[in-house]
Amino acid sequence: MAEGAGKAGDAAAEAGGILEIDLAALHANYRDLAARAAPAACAAVVKADAYGIGLEAAGRALVAAGCDTYFVALVGEARRLRAVAPKAVIYVLNGLNPGTAAAYAAIAARPVLGSRQEIEEWDAHARKSRAAPAAIHIDTGMTRHGLTLDEANELADGLTPLSFKPSLIMSHLASADDPRNPMTGRQIAAFRAIAARFPGVPASLANSAGLLAFPDAHFDLVRPGIALYGGAIFASGENPMRAVVRVRLRVIQVREAKAGDGVGYGNERHLARDSRLAILSAGYGDGIPRAAGSSDNKTGAEVIIGGRRSPLVGRVSMDLVIADVTDLPDGAVRRGDLATLVGDGISVDELGAPAGTVGYEVLTRLGRRYHRVYV
Repeated sequence: MAEGAGKAGDAAAEAGGILEIDLAALHANYRDLAARAAPAACAAVVKADAYGIGLEAAGRALVAAGCDTYFVALVGEARRLRAVAPKAVIYVLNGLNPGTAAAYAAIAARPVLGSRQEIEEWDAHARKSRAAPAAIHIDTGMTRHGLTLDEANELADGLTPLSFKPSLIMSHLASADDPRNPMTGRQIAAFRAIAARFPGVPASLANSAGLLAFPDAHFDLVRPGIALYGGAIFASGENPMRAVVRVRLRVIQVREAKAGDGVGYGNERHLARDSRLAILSAGYGDGIPRAAGSSDNKTGAEVIIGGRRSPLVGRVSMDLVIADVTDLPDGAVRRGDLATLVGDGISVDELGAPAGTVGYEVLTRLGRRYHRVYV
């Protein structure tokens, strides 16, 4: 029987691919990062369904690891997280949508306020509530969500009286994944100066790269995201974190093809030799980057099958990809076998590179059609 084959009703055997999520690795990565950050506290960023691995499962593992502060993007994510982390402090990064203050209060979530309008609306809510903690986000150079430095100084000067005391002052690093970029030093200096204007309020700046490469960015609370899930933290160099995900795809056919045959949509890849091809049951509908395939002018991603790496050929389709297994012995790959797309030495960042994207995007796009196994 081919690897992964099973009886009727076996979800793993019926699926086009298997997504294995190593919660012990997630637990270990958090403990490692928390130790590196000390004496600063260590939060966990679990937005986008915990970077695609599953918010509830990740939340339970991180609570068990000792994490008590979390960052999500949306209040709906905060509601899901609250169900598995009843005592946690939960911040919502994407701010306060109009008319939603009561939704935050109902689950004791804290909005990250990044505009005067958001602050005014939350302040009106705070006048009616006994406790209404919230974070203030200040833009120190990313030109994204956040108060300008002038607005933040006005707030610190009391020109905008508040009915609530901020529970956190924060900003976000734009270029910390490249430790040589001087932008990070400028942001740290700007944030240090503005944070000093809010005495007694904890400060947070460091993301994963800031935590590992810039001790001066630690302040009171660090906010790792991609590092928790095993993705690459820096633009180059070794990744010190443990891999959390492994993706394997089902072989649905092994077929022969002739030299000169065009492969996939558009026939953008023509075979240079008589070839043996493995057709794999997943595609961009499952989160494989569409541009991770290959053409006559471009190499693509690889899979591990039959114990060795084999290149993808042709475009990635919605539901199928094609691997060239010509260099494996005849019969080494059979219908029903599994090919490793991520894992066993292939990182999410390596999968994303031929498509011009990063591990963040690969992780957060992992499809729901995989059979998920939490290890």
